[in-house]
Amino acid sequence: MMTRRLFATLFAGLLFSLTMATPARAADKLTVLLDWFVNPDHAPLFVADYIGAYKAEGLEVNLVPPANPDLPPRLLAAKKADLAIGYQSQLYLLTDQGLPLMRVGTLIDTPLNTVMAIEGNGITKLADFKGKKIGYSVGGVEEVMIASILASVGVSVSDVTLINVNFQLVSALMSKQVDGVVGAYRTFEANELKEHGYKALMFYPEEHGIPDYDELIILANRDNAHDPRIPRFLAALRKATTYLINHPEECWQMFIKAHPDLDNNVNKTAWFETISRFAKNPAYLDRPRYEAYAKFMYDGKLIRKIPALSSYAIDGSGASQ
Repeated sequence: MMTRRLFATLFAGLLFSLTMATPARAADKLTVLLDWFVNPDHAPLFVADYIGAYKAEGLEVNLVPPANPDLPPRLLAAKKADLAIGYQSQLYLLTDQGLPLMRVGTLIDTPLNTVMAIEGNGITKLADFKGKKIGYSVGGVEEVMIASILASVGVSVSDVTLINVNFQLVSALMSKQVDGVVGAYRTFEANELKEHGYKALMFYPEEHGIPDYDELIILANRDNAHDPRIPRFLAALRKATTYLINHPEECWQMFIKAHPDLDNNVNKTAWFETISRFAKNPAYLDRPRYEAYAKFMYDGKLIRKIPALSSYAIDGSGASQ
């Protein structure tokens, strides 16, 4: 008995020595292009780093904001990055153009977009936009979106004047260059208006004929859609989202410590308002919803044909499709 115990002790010691002598495996690097400048919409991506979720999955993740928001999906298509944050509506347009992109995950799984006006400026309901000016930033999708939304209350897009305000949505509203805008986020521009003493009046696309959709998604190059690092990345995001939901103030403090230039009321309010909108299971693909939105894009003549779902979107968990 003593000999057996002595052998077990010596063997355990040997294993410990071998473990300590073996260098830790280097983390797999992953470059992720953001869709825009760093902001609260990206919270789980940063929280995953703060709480060590990437490290626990054996990943070293580099989050890169773009110089131009049009570049990330094109750089991804050219294999200049591993993943990119994009928009569901954008995905259909780009794949219709032949870019080899694949949805592998979701960051925000509810719409944030609105048709927005300022209370007291002559608009009280959607039908009031007849004969008015509406600003937009992204041609094509937003023009079809506003046409569908207005049609839900019997107003034709030909009854309004559309003006490209080039992402200057809030200033265009405040200066009365336009009476309303499409593309303003309910979690951001509404708070920006409030900071200037205005109250936003919002009309929600999903309540006026637009199919429900994911606002921000995670894209991979189609050739790399089954990269084994992707399920690990999404697992880290899932942990981060759970932690963010449970510890929002702590996460906010970590975020502004890393990004002190974003410590203001607009971003803080957006941070807390966006938390409930992050995908609880980032890998999950809602197939009927993606197919319904593809039909909307096709009916609006934004894409030439309805693509097979498997050609542009998969469940990123690594499970069989």
